[in-house]
Amino acid sequence: MLRATLRSFLAHKGRLLLSALAVILSVAFVAGSLIFSDTVTRTFDRLFASTAADVTVEPKDDITSSVPTGAVRTLPASLAGTVAKVAGVASAHADVGVQNITVVDSRNRSVGPTTGAPTIASAWNVTDRSPVELTSGNAPQGAGEALLDADTADKKHVRIGDTLTVMAQPGSFRVQVVGIATFKTTNPGAALVFLDPKVAATELLGSPGLATAVSVEAAQGVTDEQLRTRVAAAVGAGPYDVKTADEQAKSAAENLGGFLDVIKYVMLGFAGIAVLVGVFLIVNTFSMLIAQRTRELGLLRALGADRRQVRRSVLTEAVLLGLVGSTLGLAAGIGLAAGLIRLMGTLGMNLKTTEMVVGWATPATAYVVGVGVTFVAAYLPARRAAGVSPMAALSDADVAGVGRPLRTRAVVGVVVGAVGAAALAGCAIASRTATSASLLGLGVVLTLIATVIAGPLLVRPVIRVLGGAFPALFGSVGRMSQRNALRNPRRTGATAAALMVGLALVGGMSVASASMSKSFDEQIDQTLGADFVVQNANFTPFPKEVTDKVRATDGVGLVVRQRFAPLAVRLPDGKRVETTAAGYDDRVDDVAHVTYAAGDAAAALADGAMGMDVDFAKDHGVRLGSVLPVQFPGGRSASLRVGALTDQDAAEGYGMQGGLFVGIATVEKYVPGGQDSALYVNAAAGTDADALRPRLERTLDPYPQVQVRDQADYKDLVHDQIAVLLYLVYALLGLAIVIAVLGVVNTLALSVVERTREIGLLRAIGLSRRQLRRMIRLESVVIAVFGAVLGLGLGLVWGLCTQRVLALQGMKALAVPWGTIVAVVVGSAVVGVVAALLPALRASRMNVLAAIAHD
Repeated sequence: MLRATLRSFLAHKGRLLLSALAVILSVAFVAGSLIFSDTVTRTFDRLFASTAADVTVEPKDDITSSVPTGAVRTLPASLAGTVAKVAGVASAHADVGVQNITVVDSRNRSVGPTTGAPTIASAWNVTDRSPVELTSGNAPQGAGEALLDADTADKKHVRIGDTLTVMAQPGSFRVQVVGIATFKTTNPGAALVFLDPKVAATELLGSPGLATAVSVEAAQGVTDEQLRTRVAAAVGAGPYDVKTADEQAKSAAENLGGFLDVIKYVMLGFAGIAVLVGVFLIVNTFSMLIAQRTRELGLLRALGADRRQVRRSVLTEAVLLGLVGSTLGLAAGIGLAAGLIRLMGTLGMNLKTTEMVVGWATPATAYVVGVGVTFVAAYLPARRAAGVSPMAALSDADVAGVGRPLRTRAVVGVVVGAVGAAALAGCAIASRTATSASLLGLGVVLTLIATVIAGPLLVRPVIRVLGGAFPALFGSVGRMSQRNALRNPRRTGATAAALMVGLALVGGMSVASASMSKSFDEQIDQTLGADFVVQNANFTPFPKEVTDKVRATDGVGLVVRQRFAPLAVRLPDGKRVETTAAGYDDRVDDVAHVTYAAGDAAAALADGAMGMDVDFAKDHGVRLGSVLPVQFPGGRSASLRVGALTDQDAAEGYGMQGGLFVGIATVEKYVPGGQDSALYVNAAAGTDADALRPRLERTLDPYPQVQVRDQADYKDLVHDQIAVLLYLVYALLGLAIVIAVLGVVNTLALSVVERTREIGLLRAIGLSRRQLRRMIRLESVVIAVFGAVLGLGLGLVWGLCTQRVLALQGMKALAVPWGTIVAVVVGSAVVGVVAALLPALRASRMNVLAAIAHD
């Protein structure tokens, strides 16, 4: 049996190659994501471990916020002197390092990275652990001199002697580049500017008595843990975090982990799609191979092979396919990881392919995925093979599944579909986001399973409609193509299911993204009343001098600042919620259309007061006039009275739970050193807004990071951000379509082999080569469009339910992108034509007499 299995596997290696491609793709994405993330993690672990001081003292981060405020957490620079006196300390120095800066060259072009990595300015404190070393020029001495990292200097064409402008929180200042520093290890993609330690605190923090951290080196014989304990006792654990080198490296790695997780999960999403669609392809391939080998299997049974041996033989073929696919997929995954590493290099993260990490878990996972997928996918066909009777050897081979009743599928499909529909209905009527989202996920999974199970039941009624015009348009060829698609509903359903999965995904996400775009458009129309909004391109805060120059621009009337403050509020129901409040100047109602359920802007922006979203207030037992204890960063606390409740129906931004807002004076009092995040600007009386815009743009020309936007620009910005999600979905769709095309090609190729005698007879009675190719193309088109109709129908339902979840977050508009839907259907027909090219060509080249004699 083993020899027979190996001979059969090698005999069908051409047919199994297409199935192996699905395994290769899924394993490649899994292996590539693991190798890339392991390589980046190992590289940065070495970087953080080699550059972290033995002990570091930092201001305590008691309230976390994902919304940048521009404020820098500081500690007294004199703390370094206190730490230096601790027993076991070899040296201690105050560090200054900030990321809330912008650096431009003499032409007002940004010198910072465009990839989202930070621009960092810090004091030039050289130690053995410094990540960079001076490679040309000299160290900065006094005000007006700076070093620049070599990678940034090379990319931005900056040379020694050039002048740069650094825009920091205290104000802008000019520096001359007097030296170039080169990374000794990996450059994480940031732009680094180094200043003289004697002037860094003044220029970057506004006071020579401040620092951002204290770095401590241990004396010989003193462990990091011992030193941390002593330093913590000396400085007090209250306002400071004292960390060892290992703890500091771990904290830095955790901050990097979010970036790595995004890449890893995106790639695993691609792997999941490849696995899901590949399962259909493998099931279909093995089902058809078993149908074609009915006589062979019957002979094996007649010669004494029992059911278990036959089943084991088919599963052995699947394992062999999985091993081959996993091996090739692992090799492709290494190539994919190398490509990602090179891509990161173009973005500024200089990893090395020679340091690629391939841990034991990567090949183990690759083979578990590859072999597991093929084994599971081939199990049902293997059971079907084991049921072949020895008498089948005496009869012509039948196509498995033809004529067999679909009652079991109908019952299971209806039951699973009903539960899935109930979950989606619950999602649509749920009043809480978490509940609605959970029901949506359950409903999506169950309805997808139900559609796959019940797909063959829909083949005959749907394809009769989709191919109804074929006889009139293409005559007998069209009629035969339609009937070929109807011949085996199971096979047609499984082939179309591969395409259906990808199109259901794109249909649902298209509706969701279109609804999000329309909702944001409506919210911008309803809430934004300013002529212009001045913001950073990446929404980070900007220096006060920008605000001052905007106010001084000719033709500017009202300017309302927006500034953010992280805080934690204790609510009447006992919950402590960490969130971010927005701070505004008075007259915010003149630049924004705010709907108040109770109170007004004046009461909310007054000293000691705040505003809150009315739904959030109801959920936590807050009323107008309630006084709530609020904690701000740095241990500052206050009791704020709720002066207004708003009813905006607006989507809450990430980290902005509760819709809290306060006056700018409150933000400046409790979060000092912050920067403005946006300016809402109205033209002065008698000045046309169109005339004011070019003036504002001229004013902001020295600040390339800041942009002037009107309502239309703001909408475009939101659309662009949503489009990023859509591009990911379309990439997933592209992968699904590639594998689905392989499935259609595989099905048609095996179908041509299966119908060899039939094709020969058709040719013998007068069917031309051209007509034969057309018949197979039409069959492929109708199967592809059938998959598109099922997928888009399912996707539209998912999209509608997703919109209901979004509505609970304030995005209540519904939009269906009919243009995309039509384009997908037309594209599916094209996919069908492309998939049929090779099978149709092969069929048309058959020798007529040999085909008739084929058995």
